[in-house]
Amino acid sequence: MSASSAVLLLGEGWYTGRLGFHGGRRNIYGEHRALLAQLEIVYVDGTAETVVTDEHWRTAVGPVLRSEIYDGEAYDARRERPGWSAPGHDASDWAPVRELPPIRAELVAPTGPPVRRTQTVAPVAVITTPSGKTVLDFGQNLVGRLRIRVSGPAGHEVTLRHAEVLEHGEPSTRPLRIARATDTYVLRGGGVEGSENVEVYEPHFTFHGFRYAEISNWPGPLDPADIEAIVLHTDMARTGWFKCSDPLVDRLHENVVQGMRGNFLDIPTDCPQRDERMGWTGDIQVFAPTASFLHDCSGMLTGWLRDLSAEQLARPDGVPPLVVPDVLPAAFQGVGAQAVWADVAVLLPWTLYRRFGDLEVLRTQYPSMRAWGEATIRLTAEGDGLWRQDFQLGDWLDPQAPPDRPGESRTDGDLVANAYVIRSAEVLAGTAELLYRAGHLAAGKDDAVRFRAHAQAVRERLADHFVTPDGRLASDTQTAYALALAFSLLPTERQRRGAAERLAHIVRRASFRIATGFTGTPLICDALCAAGEPQLAYRMLLEKDCPSWLYPVTMGATTVWERWDSMLPDGTVNPGEMTSFNHYALGAVADWLHRTVAGLAAAEPGWRRLRIAPVPGGDLTWARAAHDTPYGRAEAGWRVEGTKGDILVVEALVPPNTRADVQLPDGRDPFEIGSGRHTFRCPWVAHT
Repeated sequence: MSASSAVLLLGEGWYTGRLGFHGGRRNIYGEHRALLAQLEIVYVDGTAETVVTDEHWRTAVGPVLRSEIYDGEAYDARRERPGWSAPGHDASDWAPVRELPPIRAELVAPTGPPVRRTQTVAPVAVITTPSGKTVLDFGQNLVGRLRIRVSGPAGHEVTLRHAEVLEHGEPSTRPLRIARATDTYVLRGGGVEGSENVEVYEPHFTFHGFRYAEISNWPGPLDPADIEAIVLHTDMARTGWFKCSDPLVDRLHENVVQGMRGNFLDIPTDCPQRDERMGWTGDIQVFAPTASFLHDCSGMLTGWLRDLSAEQLARPDGVPPLVVPDVLPAAFQGVGAQAVWADVAVLLPWTLYRRFGDLEVLRTQYPSMRAWGEATIRLTAEGDGLWRQDFQLGDWLDPQAPPDRPGESRTDGDLVANAYVIRSAEVLAGTAELLYRAGHLAAGKDDAVRFRAHAQAVRERLADHFVTPDGRLASDTQTAYALALAFSLLPTERQRRGAAERLAHIVRRASFRIATGFTGTPLICDALCAAGEPQLAYRMLLEKDCPSWLYPVTMGATTVWERWDSMLPDGTVNPGEMTSFNHYALGAVADWLHRTVAGLAAAEPGWRRLRIAPVPGGDLTWARAAHDTPYGRAEAGWRVEGTKGDILVVEALVPPNTRADVQLPDGRDPFEIGSGRHTFRCPWVAHT
């Protein structure tokens, strides 16, 4: 080896570690932990040296005995090798490495920022549980790990166990399923509390989703100042904010932000705590409009889409997998194509283009987008012009689904699937046309015609099979009508009017409680606004009884839950397996808060043109949103003024070199404004 050297610490990670639920699988990508590295050194005199991984490297087992994503880390500080990462360390007792054949995969640079430590959180309380356990409460459900400072005798083992919630006063680990989420630290000894030999430990290759940490076998009295939580996530820049006059709605929005941070950890995961943590395609498909307002996630999601394309196009049927990377157990590989989830191949690139204005994402992803479009043509041709399938995830986690049968939705899965066929085909047609006009796709004009005709044919068949002449749907549910109205599925004015009236009726009949799962929830408020019932949308937003957006907030939630009732009103955890307390999908309502409640949206891709169109309502007296666009800060908001609350003040900040279309809620015609700050006043009659 040369005079220069490099040292690295290896963990199992995604490469050889256990991944997936029901026990999962190991060694999905390889059987051996291995290193491929090249270090290029340029000296001040201009000379250069390259250090590569070759047969001259040596290896040894250090203090990290186990470090896994789900189960946590075991670290024995007595096995530390002092100075092991410093130049000149004696590695004579280290073993030679074994060279492996070169990998055949193409190596590409990541497009997004890395995962970083972004925050430290101190405990807000020390709890002694009914059984006598010592538990730290960090006041926020977060994702990361603990850093401890501890002194004690050599060989003393401290155990750190993580949980999101307490149940009957004890850490509830059942929602983790078989993930142990436990770290252990064996002290090297030789120090006493307060001396320079205090040992500092933070796990290396694991992370946990938790608010509570159970500390076992701490040597001596526990000082909570000796333990802090380290927050980890992909280090995306924050770009979007929302505030309003209702503190519960503000807490809901903050829960959405915290849930996104915890689940954007290298890939967009479904949850960060149990034996799953996978890149479920349906979750990010419905949440992407919210995500792309709150953070600059363009680089991370562009890279994830590149992985999706690689997985999808390697399949003969062109159907995207349910999770990316595709690490599902074999038993779940045969469930067939799934609408909403597979549609991420088309709808996520379109969302990123609309939000960030980069046509390149459409050009790069078009083969993947088109492959899913062609698959839907085959799927509808195999039926009667509609996609028919025995099982669809559909409106996953409908609030009335039994705890042990989360896919048992009141909305017909075939209705959901064909609604999404239409939506994706229309987006695909628009994409093909854009790429053709930009000179990136010679066949784009023909593709646009093909997929537009496909959308129209399925729309006609859907109307024939699922819709009555007066707009009643075969599934008389909030989700069905939300799809019909938000996706413009109904061909006649009579049907549109009838569907709008029926949706309003069933929302009132439900006492304004939400009755939608993963599919309907992102659409229900927009559908009510399209039906001319924005105040019903507000009434649903502000409802506190379960199921509702604010019910978890009233139960102390600090992130968005997987189920509306992940925790039951009596404080017990839902008995089903799907009981994550950090799942962003149902937080997709934040997109409506930004666009409609505050009234701030992009009117053209990349925010070159804005839309300022607030729709005040409920008992809110003010709301505002801000977004850092490529041109600068954009803001929109409103407040009620006047001694009788009869004046509405709308304010907007339009960034330099952009324009905005303004639609005030007093009914006047839309108008255009330029850059700068603007204030408008109009008469107002509150609606509650």
